Amino acid sequence: MTTNNRSWRRAGAFTAVVTAGVFGVGLAAGTAQAHTPEWKVTCTDVSVDLTDYSTKDDNTVTVTVDGKDLLPAETFKGSFHKKLELPKHDKELTLHLIVKAGDNDKFSRDLTEKAPVCENNTPAPSPSGPPSDTPKPSDTPSDTPSTATEVPPASTPSNPGDLAETGSSSSTPLIAGAAAVVIVAGGGIMWAARKRRSAQH
Repeated sequence: MTTNNRSWRRAGAFTAVVTAGVFGVGLAAGTAQAHTPEWKVTCTDVSVDLTDYSTKDDNTVTVTVDGKDLLPAETFKGSFHKKLELPKHDKELTLHLIVKAGDNDKFSRDLTEKAPVCENNTPAPSPSGPPSDTPKPSDTPSDTPSTATEVPPASTPSNPGDLAETGSSSSTPLIAGAAAVVIVAGGGIMWAARKRRSAQH
């Protein structure tokens, strides 16, 4: 009987050791899986996922971009999930995630990531670039004929001695009057002469 009791005691002790070992492994595994901080950074946003944190104590999370708050310190219990939109940028941004565990500071995290530049966020070229080769409207020749009438150059007066005078002269009336007087005088002389001849016969 004494031998049997000793065997049972040994078996019970072995079972207790095995149970304690299994339980210890389970606790270690549970501790390893707890307090899981994850975040994903792209060129447009950042996603923060914090799981298995203390449900009794207050935990805090903060996200900054180039030293400026993107997410001011926010308190949570158990878990935290949020997607934050990044400001438009033409150079790489530096993101900083700070997680403070309320139950034990060894589970706190201080992480840094870089946000790349998106292709469609490339800044437009400066307006003070090289001059355009496109001619200005005033430099482009017009195909429409001009409606302006060309004025011929003024003709210079001709020399009176070069061409015959075709108009009436100012002395023409005097010449005509003198001719009429001569005709009348001639007619009177002829009448007087005939009258003398007839008187002599």
